[in-house]
Amino acid sequence: MAEKGVKVFGMWASPMVVRVEWALRLKGVEYEYVDEDLANKSADLLRYNPVTKKVPVLVHDGKPIAESTIIVEYIDEAWKGEYPIMPADPYDRAQARFWARYADEKCNPALFPIFTATGEAQRKVVHEAQQCLKTLETALEGKKFFGGDDVGYLDIVLGWYAHWLPVIEEVTGASVVTDEALPLMKAWFDRFLAVDVVKAALPDKDKLLAANKARREQLLSA
Repeated sequence: MAEKGVKVFGMWASPMVVRVEWALRLKGVEYEYVDEDLANKSADLLRYNPVTKKVPVLVHDGKPIAESTIIVEYIDEAWKGEYPIMPADPYDRAQARFWARYADEKCNPALFPIFTATGEAQRKVVHEAQQCLKTLETALEGKKFFGGDDVGYLDIVLGWYAHWLPVIEEVTGASVVTDEALPLMKAWFDRFLAVDVVKAALPDKDKLLAANKARREQLLSA
């Protein structure tokens, strides 16, 4: 008998995995969550994603889909009658995909070095990250969310910034998203984190802080 239902293979601290959970929760889709130990990946994860062997993986009725942004679009198409995630207009969809790719290919690589940088090097990478986010912030102008009046595709893709960046700031002592540097982004953080569906899927902040502090200490002492 074919496997039925929805299963998500993830890792509790992964911001890419939470994208998938937000999309499913917005659609009202029930799912089983499988937390992976990435140092000892399960046979199921390797079977469902033999190419990259990474999380997240969505398994829908036995069929696996990998890569978080692709999964989010799949969820929107597979459960069309529910909450719309992608914009209805083709131009708006193209713009949402453009900014999502910009964030993943430009902003994320600009943010990651902050985690281990110190002193003047940290100030330099923070400035570079802020410039990238300032460009991204233009997509928020005149809007409550990136998706307009409601959470949409781009909010889901970028939403991890709202929870993970404050953690990174606390761990490293850096100030990235501030009212002065990025006022629209900072206000969006607060609005996004106030959404019940968003809050329900977030990892515990204290646990996330502890894990990131330990990881940073390990990397700096290596």
